[in-house]
Amino acid sequence: EEQLVESGGGLVQPGGSLRLSCAASGFSFSANYMYWVRQAPGKALEWIAYINPGGDNTYYQHSSDKGRFTISRDNLKNTLYLQMNRLTPEDTGVYSCAIGRYGGNWWTRGQGTQVTVSS
Repeated sequence: EEQLVESGGGLVQPGGSLRLSCAASGFSFSANYMYWVRQAPGKALEWIAYINPGGDNTYYQHSSDKGRFTISRDNLKNTLYLQMNRLTPEDTGVYSCAIGRYGGNWWTRGQGTQVTVSS
């Protein structure tokens, strides 16, 4: 059974940083594209970033995130990461990791971790 467990969320002030982690099990992590998706208040669920199986190609949905967010993975630890810097209140939401394929298509996702950016 595919399992994805996120951690690392919390309350942070604008301009701050967080590092999210996603522990994966029950499937071949190193063979899959992996995504971070976000459910912001009042907005549709959307993907934020994804990474190829080897970890050497990354993709970001919004140009404003490129340079602030960094997606990475450790295939030996079956763990996906999202480093988020210079956070703004617009980054508030529930962040989940998901299994997917190239091109913005993802499916199974974890329960997520809450990120709140507020002063």
